[in-house]
Amino acid sequence: MEFGEFIIYVDESGDHSLTSIDENFPVFCLAFCIFKKSDYMEKAVPAMQALKFKWFGHDIIVLHESDIVKRRNAFHFLQYDRLRTEFMQDLNAVMAAMPMAVCGAVIRKDRLKSKYSSPENPYQLALLFCMEKAHTHLERWRQHEARCHIICESRSPKTAGFGKEDAALELEFRRIVAGDHYLQGPKELSAMPCFDIVFASKQANSTGLQIADLIARPIALRWLRPLQANAAFDIIRPKLIGVKAFP
Repeated sequence: MEFGEFIIYVDESGDHSLTSIDENFPVFCLAFCIFKKSDYMEKAVPAMQALKFKWFGHDIIVLHESDIVKRRNAFHFLQYDRLRTEFMQDLNAVMAAMPMAVCGAVIRKDRLKSKYSSPENPYQLALLFCMEKAHTHLERWRQHEARCHIICESRSPKTAGFGKEDAALELEFRRIVAGDHYLQGPKELSAMPCFDIVFASKQANSTGLQIADLIARPIALRWLRPLQANAAFDIIRPKLIGVKAFP
């Protein structure tokens, strides 16, 4: 199978545990950022690099939404109102111009646990829903018969792609690709052989993964607290091709 024109970067917000659920954030959100490779190379990466050089003087910095919100580590300067306003204006402008399509899945863990006697892993459910949305997007572009890599941050940081959590995720991924998940329709119609998965180290300075990190929590908050002001989501909204809320 030839390589296609698209690439997908993935990140999450919240944890997928059903054992202990945070009542203040009882959701798990998975977000897919879908790029045409030409747009990613020519527009997305240069824009993010320019932002980093302007504000940090180098491009080794990794943008983490939680660090920005909490104004910690390399983002401690955001405690100053003027600098925070200017930085957020620049970051928002970059994100608004980002040439991507976005899909997501928001799993209400509290409702999932109360509704089903043997609830499925929230990450695995979210992965299925996002892959289905992404596959539909590729079909629109007639790219569903070409190889499309899905880049995920490793859940086993010391052995990226080879740890137990990564192995479990890849097994579920392969099951969905084959059309074997019980929520999928007939296998011949629901298989998605175009997809392949790649695990990236948490230390990888990937522009795509950082963009995905910046959008996952705003999507989660939009479905958790829909009436709350959410400027970050307002920027993402025009790029959305679908968000599945479950159950």
